[in-house]
Amino acid sequence: MIMLVNSMTRNHSAQRDVPEKSFATRDAQSADAAELCAIYGFHVVDGAGTFEEVAPATDEFRRRMENVQARGLPWRVAEAGAGGSIIGYCYASPYHARSAYKFTVQTSVYVDRNWQHRGVGLALLNEVVTACKQLGYCQIMAAVGDSHNESALKLHARAGFRTIGYAMRAGVKFGRWTDVVYLQRFLGDFTDPPPANDPVGYISSSDQTGP
Repeated sequence: MIMLVNSMTRNHSAQRDVPEKSFATRDAQSADAAELCAIYGFHVVDGAGTFEEVAPATDEFRRRMENVQARGLPWRVAEAGAGGSIIGYCYASPYHARSAYKFTVQTSVYVDRNWQHRGVGLALLNEVVTACKQLGYCQIMAAVGDSHNESALKLHARAGFRTIGYAMRAGVKFGRWTDVVYLQRFLGDFTDPPPANDPVGYISSSDQTGP
């Protein structure tokens, strides 16, 4: 599954100017699922940042949240002011089930269309990066849907990610071929040896054979 980031939208006129407001961040809660699902659903229906084409139901979205949080991995949300409506979220999930990937996670970040370009995504992504390092992870991967998704690519560059490759014409959305841009962020020195202990949240899969 491709895990993506802030998507560009086809309907830019739908993005309204929002007065500058402060925002607060916190850990996600199960009760947030409906608001988070609504944010994600917009990107599914109107953006190429995710290759999912049918927005999940709230219950399915909550299941995904709980799967991440049960591992102790970070899932952060941003609110429009303390206790306000949720305007974005970011989380880390396992990169691959095979055990050799255990020190690597992948991130996904989505921001409400009316709050993009206001520092929300960067704040959330930086918090998740910091949490992953504290949990013992060494690499973070990200896959940005659509090579024209400049806002997402710039966001990741500001958070210290570097582009490592492209999958050209890997998907089709809205009747056109769509690329995937792969990015990576090191969480330590490139010359560091692998840690002696498993990272927090790593669960060895009983099936590592693949399809």
